[in-house]
Amino acid sequence: MTRVTPRFRLALLGLATLLACRDARPCASCDQLVIAATGEPEGLLPPLVFETVGRDISDQIYERLADLSPGGAPIDSAAYRPRLAARWERVDSLTLRFHLRPGARWHDGEPVTAADVVFSFQAYADSVLDTQARGALAGQITATAEDSATVRIGFARAYPEQLYDATWHVRVIPEHVWRWQERESWGADTAVAHVIGSGPYRLTSWARGQSLTLSADSARGATPAVRTLIWRFAGDPDAALNLVLAHEADLLEAVGSPERVERVTGDSALRVLSYPAAAYGFLGYNLGGSAARRLGGLALADREVRRALNQAVDRAAIARTIYGAGAKAPPGPMSQLLWIWDDGVTTLPYDTAAAARAFDAAGWRRGANGMRARGGAPLRFDILVPATSLGRKRLAEALQEGWRLAGADVTVTAVDFPVFQERLGQGKFDSYIGAWLDEPSPRGLADQWTAAGIGVLNYGGYANPAFDRQFEAALAATDVGAARRAWRAALDTLNADAPALFLYAPVNVAAVSSRVSGFSIDPFSWLSGVGAVTLAPRK
Repeated sequence: MTRVTPRFRLALLGLATLLACRDARPCASCDQLVIAATGEPEGLLPPLVFETVGRDISDQIYERLADLSPGGAPIDSAAYRPRLAARWERVDSLTLRFHLRPGARWHDGEPVTAADVVFSFQAYADSVLDTQARGALAGQITATAEDSATVRIGFARAYPEQLYDATWHVRVIPEHVWRWQERESWGADTAVAHVIGSGPYRLTSWARGQSLTLSADSARGATPAVRTLIWRFAGDPDAALNLVLAHEADLLEAVGSPERVERVTGDSALRVLSYPAAAYGFLGYNLGGSAARRLGGLALADREVRRALNQAVDRAAIARTIYGAGAKAPPGPMSQLLWIWDDGVTTLPYDTAAAARAFDAAGWRRGANGMRARGGAPLRFDILVPATSLGRKRLAEALQEGWRLAGADVTVTAVDFPVFQERLGQGKFDSYIGAWLDEPSPRGLADQWTAAGIGVLNYGGYANPAFDRQFEAALAATDVGAARRAWRAALDTLNADAPALFLYAPVNVAAVSSRVSGFSIDPFSWLSGVGAVTLAPRK
């Protein structure tokens, strides 16, 4: 019998490893993760990134001072994790001090300093760049360097979300790269050499219109199992999905409709991963617009009519039918991701009998044709939707049918999105289907639902001083438990007034290759957990 020597065993092991990597091509080293993406970002400089894909990529390159844990409440100091800052402490009610990570370096080898942080805060607050974060920063927050590794963040007033504002909005960029350029020209700078961050991955190549590659930054010490991230850019959602179905990509952030999800689940080499989307949708009523004028101020401007309309349709069934399993009718203006979600919030139940009694009590009675009228005027109004959104059109049609059964004559008008926005701003609508993307803080709801938001995003003109007071009390709460109770009280008031019908809070469904293990999703930055991923060879 032939004796297998230790040296021969090692040779066999080397041959097996070589063959495994050869068979794993195009992932030759078994450490490449390919992401299918719809669309391509114009740039990757964080203050000027607005597209989802651009944010996903730049979040691997650039860092915040700290990250908010998935599902964490912004007012909870224990919910934050160190990132570029290793630690921080409160100095007083208007000041936080951050200590940068020892040895932090930019991808070009230069050290990260407190001056970079100060430069970044100034850039985000600059009116020239006009970033999305400018409103939260300009005139409200200042950053100063105590020494090369210590930054003081000062606030114009004391409030519970200071740590959130100091960390969420700003990704730190290198002063030594960008201080030499006029900020008016930053958006036009497409040089790959200027995309320099301090994050776990660095940009190595970008073939415009095709793909982009990031490589793990070896200078950070421990190297993740996924050493290379490759984005393949597709022109539309179908093309992106086909990359995954053809096993040319390992991940797709959102598969889409239930029919598209079935295509993924039918492939044994793929699996789906559901997670809450940072979105919610609603029908907003015009409380003083064209419908109210046409009906003598007695239709949608009437709280009791709106309440009856809300009770006449099954929100939960509509949400599931149009957006699939996992979609919910929200208890207020929020996604399933927002930390103030509370199933204990009081909502108007689906009750067609109660709706009929409410219509009758308000004087809107059925005629011989089954439709409701008052004083000879029919209960009639329109739903405005953007023509580009199939989901919103389907929602409007479902509501139209439900309200027809309740005796309301409802039409649906679809217009191009710019016209949709123009008509909302001018108040030229009866009702409309809106959608909103959440951030971790609920304070953005002020623009939509408080009196201060009239002329901003509160297109329906809803104003209730009691709700506004409760909203401010909820924002001022410093304890998570007390804040939840305050938000519940505010939402109870909002729902009782029925300025809107909160329709859906969907889940996203990601497509994941079976070769990917250990992948978890933070919906606010869905690839942030990629460092924990391990990969099997591509089949």
